[in-house]
Amino acid sequence: MSKDRLSAKKEVQTPKNFVFGKENYMLMIASVAIVFIGFALMVGSEDIFDFRKLTLAPIVVLLGFVLGIFAIMRKSKA
Repeated sequence: MSKDRLSAKKEVQTPKNFVFGKENYMLMIASVAIVFIGFALMVGSEDIFDFRKLTLAPIVVLLGFVLGIFAIMRKSKA
């Protein structure tokens, strides 16, 4: 009976194998935040032909998506 308890504890304490490493997840969170900032730059109704809305915001969103692709493609060290 005690062996069953020990084996159950070992199963609980074993590390789980995730698809990505910690750095990959952190990069993905950063990319989502950058995309969100890019969409937040597009919000507003004063001047739709403003530099911020027409040029800066799409570039920021595109950089966020590029960072997301990089986070997925990067090979984790572990």
